[in-house]
Amino acid sequence: MPEQLWFTEILNYFFAGPVTGLLRFLRIEPAYPQAPITNPVAMQLLVVLFLVLMFALLRSRLSVDKPGALQHIFEFTHGFVEDQGQEIIGHGSSTFTPFLVTLALFILLCNLIGLIPGFESPTAVPIVPLGCAVCAFVYYHMQGIRKKGVAHYAAHFLGPSDSSMSLFIRVPLSILMLPIEIVSHLARVLSLTIRLWANMFAGDLVTMAFFSMISIGVPVLFLALHIGVSFLQTYIFILLTMVYLAGAVAEEH
Repeated sequence: MPEQLWFTEILNYFFAGPVTGLLRFLRIEPAYPQAPITNPVAMQLLVVLFLVLMFALLRSRLSVDKPGALQHIFEFTHGFVEDQGQEIIGHGSSTFTPFLVTLALFILLCNLIGLIPGFESPTAVPIVPLGCAVCAFVYYHMQGIRKKGVAHYAAHFLGPSDSSMSLFIRVPLSILMLPIEIVSHLARVLSLTIRLWANMFAGDLVTMAFFSMISIGVPVLFLALHIGVSFLQTYIFILLTMVYLAGAVAEEH
């Protein structure tokens, strides 16, 4: 039986049976039928529940005349992401702001939850950053197809579409560019995943190592460093997603 956090134990106590049944229905045999819910899944679920409660609380307290502290925080976050999107993506970037803000809040809270005793950062496990990277990957391709159409969007994988270029040059160039572009886009998923996972995993290891050696004073510095890294990695992840979006929806002039 794997080591479980207290919240994971509660979830497995109440939902192990239904979850195991669902996995077997999908032809997935859980390694531990008595505990199919892992710590990263439980932590992600906790983050999602927290965000839903925060959004519900914010919605009930929205005010134009007297905005509260919570509203100011969310307005600042939304404004910051929207301004960054306007600079990187350009016109129409506000369409992508809800997705980017939601992704940023989810990643940030997943990074920070490990600072609370009894919890751990799910982004320190490779599968969680991979899931976020796949969401960003699918999203920017969908937005590119939505704006340009399937044929026009797929054409940019074949290199420059200069009509003045001879067919004897364009055809071999397209054949060469297609695998390069495919590998390049797949490498983006790998890059987003490894960058986020490696930094959070290393931060957790360093913090745990110093807590085990010196439990007073010194670890506080590494906790502060962990918070800084959490914000920085969230910003980098969202910034790169904006760059990929900009490339997907950019108009040729």
